[in-house]
Amino acid sequence: IDLYTLSSETHIQRNTDVKTVSEALVLNGYIGATPQSPSIAISLRTLELYRRIRLRKPSFSAEAFTKVLCDLYNMPYRRRYRTCLVGAFDVYNIILRQVELQVSEALGWNSPNWRVLNACPPCSFKVEGEPPLLYQRMIVFDGNNSLSRMAPLGGRKVGDTRMFDSDFFLSRDYVNLFSDEVSSSQAPSSQAPAEQNTPQLQVDENREKPCTENWKAAADEAKKKTWGIFEETGIFACACRHGMMLWIVDMVRSGELFKYPLSIVNKVLDVLGPQLLIGYDVGCKLATTIKTTSLATKFNESDSRLCVDAFHGYTHNYACQDKNHPNVIQGMGLEDFSTMERIFSSSNQLAPVIRYASAYNRHFFIDMFFKQWDEDKYTNIGNMLYNNYRQALDIIERETIEFEHAKLTLGITDENIEEWQKQQSAYLETLGEEAEWDVHAMTYVELLQNLRDARCNASVSFLNAIPADYQFVLTSTATSTDPAYAVNLSRTRKLETQRRHANERLVSISQEVVAMEVKMGITRRWEPSDSEYAETMKYMATRKYHRALDELQRLVVLRLFELHKLNLSQTGYRMRTHIAKALQTRCKAIQTKVKEYNAAASALEPPAPSLDWSRVSHYGFLDEFTLLRETRQDVRTNQWTRPEVRELMRQSLRIKRAHEEVYRCNIELRRLHSSIAAENCHFEATLQRLKDESSTLYYSVKEFAMRRIRINSHNLARVFQTFGLAGFTGDKTVGMKKNLSTLPNHSLTHVDTLADQQPENDEAESDMDEDDDACGVVGGLLDYVSELSSHSISL
Repeated sequence: IDLYTLSSETHIQRNTDVKTVSEALVLNGYIGATPQSPSIAISLRTLELYRRIRLRKPSFSAEAFTKVLCDLYNMPYRRRYRTCLVGAFDVYNIILRQVELQVSEALGWNSPNWRVLNACPPCSFKVEGEPPLLYQRMIVFDGNNSLSRMAPLGGRKVGDTRMFDSDFFLSRDYVNLFSDEVSSSQAPSSQAPAEQNTPQLQVDENREKPCTENWKAAADEAKKKTWGIFEETGIFACACRHGMMLWIVDMVRSGELFKYPLSIVNKVLDVLGPQLLIGYDVGCKLATTIKTTSLATKFNESDSRLCVDAFHGYTHNYACQDKNHPNVIQGMGLEDFSTMERIFSSSNQLAPVIRYASAYNRHFFIDMFFKQWDEDKYTNIGNMLYNNYRQALDIIERETIEFEHAKLTLGITDENIEEWQKQQSAYLETLGEEAEWDVHAMTYVELLQNLRDARCNASVSFLNAIPADYQFVLTSTATSTDPAYAVNLSRTRKLETQRRHANERLVSISQEVVAMEVKMGITRRWEPSDSEYAETMKYMATRKYHRALDELQRLVVLRLFELHKLNLSQTGYRMRTHIAKALQTRCKAIQTKVKEYNAAASALEPPAPSLDWSRVSHYGFLDEFTLLRETRQDVRTNQWTRPEVRELMRQSLRIKRAHEEVYRCNIELRRLHSSIAAENCHFEATLQRLKDESSTLYYSVKEFAMRRIRINSHNLARVFQTFGLAGFTGDKTVGMKKNLSTLPNHSLTHVDTLADQQPENDEAESDMDEDDDACGVVGGLLDYVSELSSHSISL
């Protein structure tokens, strides 16, 4: 089978020194469907084409490609043809993998963790004399349940018991070292307590709970259960800020347990070193969890920190955002830490292919996908740095002028803004806290109200049952056979039972009131006219208002988050109005909470502004809700609550982050520039050595090197384009890697020349734009091994 010739038979030459039929087939450019006496052989070119299609379209199945071949050969599709293709493709990839390992060994790229430590030059290629960074590396991790695999049904044994060895995956044994680090009692419950008739006043001891209780990743470990039909329920992956993959963990028969991020945190601390900034959708909760595990000391000594990503950050409460959102973290730059969302959006294409695959094939296809992903990310890493640099410069140029003009108009200084930001943080730090005295006083007043209600209910029902024309009737005159008598007797007994229960409740509440008065040292029972009673009632009304606002905020934010996931939240006014009308028919819960909020708001003195559905549906995320609050201190009088001041505060943070992005990009651009120079020098020296040794790996290494050099040339063109931006402040010279000898001058000249050969005029380009020779698919690595005698390639 050869897609290029569509021939149905071929002649295989077999020399005397060839021992097996399979070897003879490979030397002639084919791989047999079976190891012994194959009747079907598939050409290497056809298998390479299928591999390339799979790299660019991961959801493309072997069955689809087999049907294409059958159509071209005018043959009806049969399942055994698919089996032949899968078997040959498996052998082909095993050969390619062995060649790749030998190429890596020849280049000296086979040391432990080499890929993680060197694959991303802007992260890893530290140059002598470069300015210091507050965080040496920025990484992000998250879980995804799309890449799940079905478990064998009915206790069936799996035929393919092979284990795929990949440096992307952490072993299950390594991950399970942290399985007992988190107990169920430490994780927040995902279920809210049931409401009771009598209010239960509790002090919230877990300050993180309000922003994590609605997240599956932060739920109780015991609740993270999944269907038993999956063996692996997904992956938990980690990448750097440039999108290069670091490690992957299989989530085995579970949800997103904390042992998965804990194992990766331990690995990054061991391999990547200190000063890491780690993004996670529930980074606030994970930071608290780490403090209770064996990683606490190591993590603290590393000067690393956790934060939330921008994608999920806006759904956390505002106090959490004030500490953990990327916009407020010094040294963050403009990084949004939404890298994993983009990665998973692409890797989800694998889901239909690996759902029923063996464990070996699942790991193989995931490894194959992420190798291509890393290559694509490296190809466009110059574009990323260029776009980031230009974005930062645009923010600085445009918003600085507006910012300075607004400060001058409002008579505000930078010191004022910094002070107001501190005041806001201090306010949010104590937001929602209740003093111990307030809790006791509220409980006491509620008991007094319950006591008053119990006294009224103890006899009122029985007294109301006495008829207006009541007359005394002797027992002897009433007969048990009288129907009216039987009805009245039953009714009276029910009323007596209700009265007895009411009296018992009255006695119970009276005892509780007396006990509270003894504990609180109250010598005279409070009356509604007392100042203490009135102040407590006012506080209770405010507290009820806050709780109604919290619940309303939670429901609306959850709905906005659903729209955000659908890429609909950042839409125009008309579209948002249309969405609001659609939600209005479904969100009965939100409408109910709006009514409860309005009732609580009207009970305040003075009443708080009421809300209607149209206003709530057009809210942003959290700012509007938080600033409606009035706690024991009236924040409306603070300068930082003014809309214009808050906009200036946000703009100030954005300008700071833009300057930080320029600072980091200056360092990363020089690292990339220097890395390309060093790498091309290394390729030249390695190829010369292999040529002198007459090594059979020469052509394989040269093919890899030439493709890499073209990619480096593409990145260098972007680097030089960034150097030419108005406002560029970085170092344009090539530096020397730390702990590395000086590079030869001729290699630097060679690299710069390569970059000049391929100018790029389209600033919006995100993919390589090279000539046909560079973009065309070169022969597979196997072709160089099997047909060395037919090549005549020289330096």
